[in-house]
Amino acid sequence: MSRRSPRLVRVLNADPLLFLACVAAIVVFGAISGRGNGYVPLGAIALPFLVGALFLSTRALVFLDVVAAAMLIYVIAKLGMGPNGARLGSVIVVGLTAAFAHIVARSRERLGVKGLRGETMLVDLRDRLMAQGRFPQLPGDWHVDLVLRSAGGSSFGGDFIVSALSEDGKRLEVAVVDVSGKGVDAGTRALQLSGALGGLLGSLPPQEFLGAANNYLLRQDWDEGFATAVHAAIDLATGEFIVNSAGHPPGVHFDAGAGRWRTIDAEGAMLGLLAGWNPRSVSGVLRGGDALLLYTDGLIELPGRDLDLGVDKLLGEAERLIPRGFAGGASRLIDAVAPSGADDRAIVLLYRG
Repeated sequence: MSRRSPRLVRVLNADPLLFLACVAAIVVFGAISGRGNGYVPLGAIALPFLVGALFLSTRALVFLDVVAAAMLIYVIAKLGMGPNGARLGSVIVVGLTAAFAHIVARSRERLGVKGLRGETMLVDLRDRLMAQGRFPQLPGDWHVDLVLRSAGGSSFGGDFIVSALSEDGKRLEVAVVDVSGKGVDAGTRALQLSGALGGLLGSLPPQEFLGAANNYLLRQDWDEGFATAVHAAIDLATGEFIVNSAGHPPGVHFDAGAGRWRTIDAEGAMLGLLAGWNPRSVSGVLRGGDALLLYTDGLIELPGRDLDLGVDKLLGEAERLIPRGFAGGASRLIDAVAPSGADDRAIVLLYRG
């Protein structure tokens, strides 16, 4: 802010020219409306608030509230209320627009942006989360199908997926994570955590990954500072895999030789709650025709229903994939089990042709 700015404008933390233009517009619109010639309707006083919602501070908007109230009183006192005077509907429109402007301005101030840059930041957040969830190109007969869907059709959620392929292309690691909360708040925490976990993935022995993730989350001191996660490391040459869990729903392994799905009961505490714990690993082998299914609790959790029932329903739908093949199976599972879930949902279906 320039030192030449008026003291009042500096106190209001507003752009001086835009602030004065909004004040002048309210005064002019009110003065013309007070003549009763119909050239400018009383509701036009609401227009400067729409501009102020995008560019002015909440303190500046309070001053606009005072100016607008003064002009409304002036018009009502001069013309009275009724068909030929000030209309109640116009007064209500001005009041609602002013309230809306305050809500938008407070949201902008929390983000520290002006104009429509907040929307740009949210779009960037969504794109970054989606980009970090992309799998690397897998070699040979390995395939992956994954889906991320946020609660209520929102673009942002607390579920995310990170994956990494070793430099020699022989080991794949993937983590499916569910951050506490929903919406943009969960999405911002998910973005921060996904960046950290993406850096850890592949740089530590698989047995140490969740312990390092837990230590990182403990240091953040978030109000809702916990998450659940399942981590898998797969040797793409032999098919041998290790699964570790941190308070997460069990992964599922399809054994083509036996023709059935079996749960992988790896256990561990949630991330961000306890220090110094180590998860219990479960190992296995993915052979030709086998599949590994990792998911978040949004697919199996419903209020008043036991999680085991949700897992049974998911496995029942997974059985239907066997005769049709696993391609596109992640979307089919979500559509069948939790098409319009109230929770975020993420699913990874890794299979070997």
